Amino acid sequence: MDNCTFCKIIKGEIPSYTVYEDEKVKVFLDIDPSTDGHLLLIPKEHKETLFDMDNELLTYMLQLIKEKLYPLLKERLHIEGLTISQNNYLGQDVKHFHIHLTPRYESDGLKIHYDKSHLSKLEDVYEKLK
Repeated sequence: MDNCTFCKIIKGEIPSYTVYEDEKVKVFLDIDPSTDGHLLLIPKEHKETLFDMDNELLTYMLQLIKEKLYPLLKERLHIEGLTISQNNYLGQDVKHFHIHLTPRYESDGLKIHYDKSHLSKLEDVYEKLK
């Protein structure tokens, strides 16, 4: 896509701190990191959401996290944990599928807060989903 920030990064039109790249994916540092080593893993082919992705590529990306990226972060940055997240539609700032790899450290102070005051009763949600 012509106006996609991540497509421009893939094409080299926008610079990035790339830590891994192959024919299928690119991995680079997030320019607005939550912690040191916060990475974005993206497919080179433009896909907007998880629901547009093919299962083979998703599996490949998860294997890459498990076999290459986590060990890299553990060895080089001495991370103590890893939060893996991915947004679709609401909360997705760049409309190009991407997985956030957020290294965790005992001292990072990273907290995710939600306004729980609007939540329905658990039983009511269960009734709608069963």
